Amino acid sequence: MRLILDTHVLLWWLDGQPMSEVVMEAITEPTNEVFVSAATVWEISIKREKGKLRINDGFMQLLNESAFLMLPITWGHGLNAGSLPLHHRDPFDRILVSQAQVETLTLVTRDETLLKYDIDVLVA
Repeated sequence: MRLILDTHVLLWWLDGQPMSEVVMEAITEPTNEVFVSAATVWEISIKREKGKLRINDGFMQLLNESAFLMLPITWGHGLNAGSLPLHHRDPFDRILVSQAQVETLTLVTRDETLLKYDIDVLVA
């Protein structure tokens, strides 16, 4: 299985917060590829700078030491994101949906609005 983590799921993971057994198994299964988008790091950075999110300065080190794979944002992701229906207006969520579509990834999220898109979702 190829997964992409929504920002809140990554934050829960880094904080050691409990998630469903299905999600925990999917993230820790060694044969699964688990991606974190550059958009997620961007979103965390912006929210932290604005004071909307408190996260340890070492979160990038934790991310680098994890088995997660970094997923850059490509022109194709951006182009596809612009053509998505406006079910969700958050640009970070829209790029994650686009990346899930373009890269054939399952999005791990608890955001029910994202279920409206044509992507595979694993509900966190």
